[in-house]
Amino acid sequence: MRRVIVDAALYRDGRRTECGGDLSRSLAEARASGHAFLWVGLYEPSEAEFDHVASEFALHPLAVEDALKAHQRPKLEVYDDSLFVVLKPVDYEPESDRVSSGELMLFLGDSFVVTVRHGEGAPLAAVRKRLETQPEVLRHGPTSVLYAVSDAVVDHYLDVAGELQVDLEELEADVFAPGGTGTANTAERIYTAKRQVLEFRRATGPLAGPMARLTAGSVPFVNAESQPFFRDVNDHLLRANDQVEGLDRLLSDVLSAHLAQMGVRQNDDMRKISAWAAMAAVPTMVAGIYGMNFDHMPELHWAWSYPALILLMAGIVTGLHRLFKRRGWL
Repeated sequence: MRRVIVDAALYRDGRRTECGGDLSRSLAEARASGHAFLWVGLYEPSEAEFDHVASEFALHPLAVEDALKAHQRPKLEVYDDSLFVVLKPVDYEPESDRVSSGELMLFLGDSFVVTVRHGEGAPLAAVRKRLETQPEVLRHGPTSVLYAVSDAVVDHYLDVAGELQVDLEELEADVFAPGGTGTANTAERIYTAKRQVLEFRRATGPLAGPMARLTAGSVPFVNAESQPFFRDVNDHLLRANDQVEGLDRLLSDVLSAHLAQMGVRQNDDMRKISAWAAMAAVPTMVAGIYGMNFDHMPELHWAWSYPALILLMAGIVTGLHRLFKRRGWL
């Protein structure tokens, strides 16, 4: 069986102590101490691998099913013996200019917290390491882990939003650059960017409800003194959601402008074609009249008829060209 427990430790009075491999004994120690909790981190466990952890911590079967299947919306659910929280961290891939999302599940209960991670984004090693340098925060128990993880995820939302803003500014500059409307893949790039923003919105939007509940301070298994910390996370989330809405509106405006420019350009092309067709119609008409081979036609046998008609056609075409040029058709 592959090792899915990435890290497991017992935290007593904000200090880390190794718990060994016996989760039951470590959990009993944490509950007996009253000032300790056990933090177990897992990465993409299978059903068989997660059964042991679920039974040790008496996790609710519905929450366990959600944690195993993944593909969940951000949410917060309260069960009899635990609190279940789903977060969707996002990551920006500069090579492909794409947004990818993972999933983080947290189980909080009496003196324990279990984190389950799916996807390559948002490893928790850095969060755990930072928390271990802040014993005054860790003393708040499992709530400190929920705060630190959600804070890291939401703060990264702002970083990703900044990267997307740069991409959109470059796309906007290309659309409005002289001759920029001629690129064949501009519309495709805009739609691709909208898909990235939609993926981003799926992570940030649904999280507003759970974060509002945590800010209200009425959630079981969450320390009531943590409200100011979750308010700070909620403020950052609101800012991220505002940025996502702004990016989506900007993309819609850029797409509308691009389509309008394409329409204007098509109209210009049609006017140019119409102008050249009108200039070509005059000599065609005159040549057609004098090509009918009738015996009795004006100026048919006049010696200067041919050069006179050539000059007449050239004069009319020149006049039409100047007229169309003055009106902006050419």
